[in-house]
Amino acid sequence: MKRSIGLLAFVFAVASLASPLQAADAQTWKSLPLMDGHCVEKTAADPDAHPRSCALQCAAGGYGVIADGKFLKFDETGNEKALAALKKSEKKDHLRATVTGILQGDVITVSSIAVE
Repeated sequence: MKRSIGLLAFVFAVASLASPLQAADAQTWKSLPLMDGHCVEKTAADPDAHPRSCALQCAAGGYGVIADGKFLKFDETGNEKALAALKKSEKKDHLRATVTGILQGDVITVSSIAVE
């Protein structure tokens, strides 16, 4: 009986530590330069000049946005959503995106993305 109570107390303790991590609030980043990870360093000075055709060719490098001079990468789901949005877009350059998700370190777990 004591062992069961101890185990139950341990499970509750671990669950209470994990909940703040799971309760992270989503943020929205509006109209930020959308870049592929392969070209971000080459085009950091003028990301709006980076063409959509190149972003599509470099999809294997993943995607992200430039915020305050820092490249924030997308998670795998975000990469898929960014690629789909780029394929639908008719913009040739000046790729901007509004992204909603949760930032952890320098990776955004994307829940939605819209290419502008």
